[in-house]
Order: sequence, then structure tokens, then C-alpha cells
Amino acid sequence: MVCLGGLLYGGVSAPKVHESHSPKDVFKLFDELGYTMENWKKGIRVVPRVYLSDIPKRWQKNAQKLPVKKKKEIFFRLLAPLILRSNELIMAERKQLETLAKKKTLSTKDTQWLKGMAKKYKLKARDENTLLTQLLIRVDIVPVSLALAQGAEESGWGTSRFAILGNSLFGQWDFSGKGIAPKQQRKELGNYGLARFKHPQDAVNAYALNLNTHRAYKSLRQKRATLRQAGQSLSGYDLAKTLTKYSERGQGYVDTLHQIMRVNKLRPTDEAYLWDKGDILLTPVGASVK
Repeated sequence: MVCLGGLLYGGVSAPKVHESHSPKDVFKLFDELGYTMENWKKGIRVVPRVYLSDIPKRWQKNAQKLPVKKKKEIFFRLLAPLILRSNELIMAERKQLETLAKKKTLSTKDTQWLKGMAKKYKLKARDENTLLTQLLIRVDIVPVSLALAQGAEESGWGTSRFAILGNSLFGQWDFSGKGIAPKQQRKELGNYGLARFKHPQDAVNAYALNLNTHRAYKSLRQKRATLRQAGQSLSGYDLAKTLTKYSERGQGYVDTLHQIMRVNKLRPTDEAYLWDKGDILLTPVGASVK
């Protein structure tokens, strides 16, 4: 596993850097990798490890010039690998938890790791068995279709001011004073802003952790755990029904997510998986990067 710019990648060597000056360059890369709509329609669900390093400022104008179909395609195909990578990291943690749950006695190293997980996932428990049970409910993936739909809705297909200024894709709030202040501040909420991230991958990781820890999304975690216990696949469409508290719009927000999933036929993306080849760091270069 390689660390680059604070991010962990799955390969054993440094990611190959691919520079991009325009959407045309991105689509050319997709074609070279076989990451195309044609292959998707054939049932090929493998996704190359192409990780976008930053959302360039020029994307706002480029997105307006592209046909809507192309705009959506480039957004979904660049966000999908980031979601799958986030899920891959989560599953590595989950498998370790499952291994510990089978042990009769935990080593000192195991206990220390477990404490770190408890802190990360905001849990406290009196005994290790209870903590393991609670963690297994929280440490689990976010279906790709759900993350894609929310990313599109919350960031305006990556064109929002917050996406451009801080790679913010999921509308997460920040009360540290370091966030991106809205143009119209709501005084009753205090000194808040939208969280900013160094890389889009960081935004995806933080989004998943938010769903896996915040009390507002307890019903999502419970529904997901129920599906797991029943041996059923995790459906983004079904889990979206639990997100009435993600937005002030309530059920209207859920309806919008469902519409995005239906119109863009996102359900099959829950079957997608990352290829076992090398990583590619897609880096925007040239004018209007930021």
C-alpha cells in the first residue's frame, strides 16, 4: 500500500500520474482503459483505479459546454473509483474486526487497535465483546449507487462553489472555522461552513465515516446490518430511504436521490469493483486548475 499526498492507494508501487488538460483527455484515458459505456452495457463491472487528485476550477465552465449525458458520465466515472476505494479501506477494517470477534482472547496489540477503531467510529463500551458488536454495525460500506446519487445532488455534479474551492462533494458542515463560508450565513447555526478537503478522496472517506457515525444516520446502519444478517446484498436504493435527516427536505430529498438513481440507471453500480491492476492519479494541469 502506497501513501501519496496523505492518501493510501492499493498498489505496491507509486501510482502512475496522468495529466489532464480537458474533459477530452479524461475520455481518451477512459477509452484506453476500456472504461466505457459500451463495456458497462455488456455487463463488465470492473472499474480502473483512477483517482482524481483535485476538482479543477475550469470544470464549472467545461460542464456547461458538455452535453448533459457526457457531463454525467465523466462525473460518475471519476467518482466511482473513489467510492470503491473508500469501501475497500472500510472492508479491510471490517475483516480485521471479524477476525478479532472469533478470538477467545485479544492480545495487547489487538486491544490497542480496537481502541483506535472505537475512537474513530465514536463508540464507547464497557467490554470488548460489546464494542466489537457495535463496531461491526458501523464499520461497513456505502453502496456505490447511493454515494453517486448523493455526490451528484450535493455538489451539482461537481460544479458547486464548495466542490471547486474545497473538493467538497457531499455537503458536510464544518464548525471549526476552517470551512468554506456560505455566501448567506445562517446566524442561528453559529460559525459554520462547508468542509474543505485536500483531495476528492478525502471527501468521500469523510462522507462514509459521517454516515457510519452520526446519530442522524442510525437507521441506515441498522437497515444495513439487517440486510447483512439476512445475507442480502446492500442496495443503495433501499438504504436511501433511511436518509430523511440528511437534508431539511426530508422525504423530498430521498425522492430526489431515487430519481437520480432511476434516471441514470445507477442500481447496477452496486455490483462494481476495482480492478487488481495499478493505480492512476489523474491530475488536472494547465490554466484554470484553481
